[in-house]
This record gives sequence, structure tokens and C-alpha cells, in this order.
Amino acid sequence: MIVEEENIRIDTYLSNKLDISRSKIQKLIDEEKVTVNGKVIKSNYKTKLNDEIEIDDELDFDISVEPVEIPLDIVYEDEYLMIINKPSGLVVHPAPGHYDDTLVNGLLFYLNKDKTKNIRPGIVHRLDKDTSGLMVVAKDEKTMELLSEMISKKEVERKYLAIVDGVIKENTATINAPIGRDPSNRQKMAINPTGKNAITHIKVIERFKNNTFIECLLDTGRTHQIRVHLSYINHRVTNDPVYGEGNEFGQMLHSYSIKFIHPITKKELFFEQDPPKEFIEELNKLRESNE
Repeated sequence: MIVEEENIRIDTYLSNKLDISRSKIQKLIDEEKVTVNGKVIKSNYKTKLNDEIEIDDELDFDISVEPVEIPLDIVYEDEYLMIINKPSGLVVHPAPGHYDDTLVNGLLFYLNKDKTKNIRPGIVHRLDKDTSGLMVVAKDEKTMELLSEMISKKEVERKYLAIVDGVIKENTATINAPIGRDPSNRQKMAINPTGKNAITHIKVIERFKNNTFIECLLDTGRTHQIRVHLSYINHRVTNDPVYGEGNEFGQMLHSYSIKFIHPITKKELFFEQDPPKEFIEELNKLRESNE
């Protein structure tokens, strides 16, 4: 986006141009998802004519999205929230190149089949396009806020399964390294001393000749956290297209377990979901090669 008006606070400028609340714009700026002429800025930055503003492709706010009929694997649903089993390859939020084939498009279609309702699905925690598995969707603003607060307080337990390159010798380990934007590639994340605190616990399930099957438990939920942390310890997620040597089979990372107290009903919700077919096939190949 090229700036056409000068000397306006950037949060105000973007709020007016994109019809989005200033608070949401400020949140994006705080998360370093907005750059001007390739540089991270503060909310009080004043625009200059012909400034080039870039916003992270995966926009984390409501935009005009059309409902599209997309098959959904619904694991659980009540009047407040849903738990979805997302397939690998499905983009969660509309972004350049994906405006009508995302999970949000499918949710809008599903939730608003009853024309008397107008439900805006709230993605509580996103999964990357190539990551499969369980994710929570809020059906209203209050549930969204409560769930987001629970995640920030570590009250939502999320476990992942991953196949990684190389053999991890330790049975358990904790990776505690801050994550921020990669200064050399704004589309990637990296270990960054000025980034946000990020903690991942890993447990080895099975070892193979050149790979390891592990479980990951998140303390925090930074963008690409598991992928960046595993890359940092030189055990990249197998087939990771961004941080490793990905291929057409999709990366071997699956959100398999989620447990939390329902923010409204106060009942415990606990669900597990087996990995997709390609993940199981990869495991079986590795097991055969071990024999």
C-alpha cells in the first residue's frame, strides 16, 4: 500500500483505509506485522507521501470475507465454540492468493446457514497452512476474549506430534528461546534476542535411523513456534516447506491433543485426533527402514 496522505499517525491512517479498529491495527504494529519502507515502526509513526506500507499476509482481523461451502471436520460444537480438525494444506485466514478457499470462508458458510443469524467466527489460535489437527473456533466475541485470555495464562493445553530430521538423543528437552521476525526475510520467524518469550517442551516417542518422532507441548503460542524452535536445535520438522526441505507431501506436524475448561459452561473439554494418512504413512516407512 502506497501512502497518499502525509503527517497522519499510521494507526489512524490504516484504520481509516482498511475500516478496522485502531486497537486491532495497534496490535498488529506491536506484533511487528506492519512495516514502512521495509522497517518496523511504532503506532505514533507519522505517514509521509509515497511511504510503502506492508502488512503481514496472514491478517489477524476481520476483513470482508465471502462464505464458501468447504467440508469441515467438526470434532465438537456447542453454542459458544467449535473444535475443528484442520487438514494439512488448508489456509486458516484469507490472505493474498487465498481469499475464498480458507477455513474462515468455510466457517462463515457453515455458521450462517440459518439466515436469521450472523455469526463471525473467531480463530482463537491459528495453525499454519501445512499443519494439520485440532484448533478452537469461538462463535462470539465474549468467548473469543475468554479463550484468548486462557491461552495467555497457559490454561489451554495443546500437544503436537512431529517427525523431525535427525536423531534427538535426549528423551525430553525444553527449548526456551525468544522468537521474532527474521530481519533478513520478513515472511519468516527466527530466534531473535528482541523477540517474544517462547517455550516448547519436547518428548521423544520413537527414534529411527535419520529421524525422530516426538511430542511437543507449548507453553507459549508464537507464530511458527515449533518449526522455528526445532530448526534452532538442528532438528527441522520433516518436509517443512519454509524452514526445511519441504515437498508435496506436507510437513510432518500435527496438533493432536487439546484440553481446557470451557470458559462458559466450566466443563472440561479434552480431545485427541490421530494424524492424517500421509503422516501415518511416513511413520510406517520409517519403521520399516528401522527393521
